[in-house]
Amino acid sequence: MRVGLVSPYPWDVPGGVVAHIGDLAEALIARGHDVAVISPVDDDDLPLPSYLTRAGRSVPIPYNGSVSRLLIGPVSAARVRRWLHDGRFDVLHVHSPETFSLSLVALGNARGPIVATFHAANPKSRILSLLQNPLQIYLEKLAGSIAVSPSARKTVMDHLGANAVVVPNGVHIAKYAGASPLPGWPGEGGAIGFVGRVDEPRKGLAVLLDALPLIRRDHPAVRVLVAGPGDLEHVPDGVTVLGRVSDADKARLLASVDVFVAPNIGGESFGIVLLEAMAGGAPIVASDLDAFERVLKDGALGELAAVGDPASLAAKCSALLASPQRREELRTNARHAVARYDWSVVSGEVLRVYEMAIAARTGRVVEEPEPVDVPALPPL
Repeated sequence: MRVGLVSPYPWDVPGGVVAHIGDLAEALIARGHDVAVISPVDDDDLPLPSYLTRAGRSVPIPYNGSVSRLLIGPVSAARVRRWLHDGRFDVLHVHSPETFSLSLVALGNARGPIVATFHAANPKSRILSLLQNPLQIYLEKLAGSIAVSPSARKTVMDHLGANAVVVPNGVHIAKYAGASPLPGWPGEGGAIGFVGRVDEPRKGLAVLLDALPLIRRDHPAVRVLVAGPGDLEHVPDGVTVLGRVSDADKARLLASVDVFVAPNIGGESFGIVLLEAMAGGAPIVASDLDAFERVLKDGALGELAAVGDPASLAAKCSALLASPQRREELRTNARHAVARYDWSVVSGEVLRVYEMAIAARTGRVVEEPEPVDVPALPPL
């Protein structure tokens, strides 16, 4: 099968959607399919995989408590149309087409078997409510829709009037299982890990740092290992900041800690970082967000702390640091549960959606006869 994947966000800016698309591409290629990806790329010197086509540079736009870097305009539209023409895809798979991005450009300029994946869970989104009518003509072109979680599916249904099959995010378990700890970690005093943008408030690093003095009442020598892009104005004693890391070093971080913490305060539709921690054998303490509760089976696969509450987070971390037995129990439970999310399984579910889309819309994906502009952003 010839598959075209469209990334709405730049390939060189870390994020869950881009990681999802890259992992899906690798999983489909491993299954013997022919895959091409088009994506914004901000760094002109960045080495790219052979399957990736540059669509241009992105621009930053605040969205969902973060900053999304999106790409629209006549140059990118022309590149998308050329990519569609040359690709002769059996199926086109766009991601997050509800954003004003390359995915919406591709959806507007293509017809045939088209599938979309909706990643965001934002039940109170005013933007999505305003976009329902302008986007309707685009969404009607979809032959199949995927949501990465029940909460993402509810967001799509409530705001865009579209239905979707739930296919979760995936993780390459083999990349994380059996990684070696970083030198000197975790140590006798205990170690806590965090992965995420350090300067993005909704990732919750500030909650963890506020909880740290409380944790040290019971574990005075505990250390914290932080990985992720962005700058931290003040680095407390006992906190090591690695910056942006490769997947291999992320796996080593997870093998280096006694407890992995996901103190996110909102805006999460799934929580791929939880799957990575489960695959890496790191016992988890996470905020009790709906998406995290679903992944962690209401606490069976990890401890849950009250959202944005340093005292609750500290209590859960302290208890887990003090209980090797509980940590081993969580590792064992998570190891069995995460197998369901391996890309070897998830890619098969995606392929079934492709097959249904192809059956519903015969013929290959082709570009529209005339270029299509994306709708104007409604006033907020």
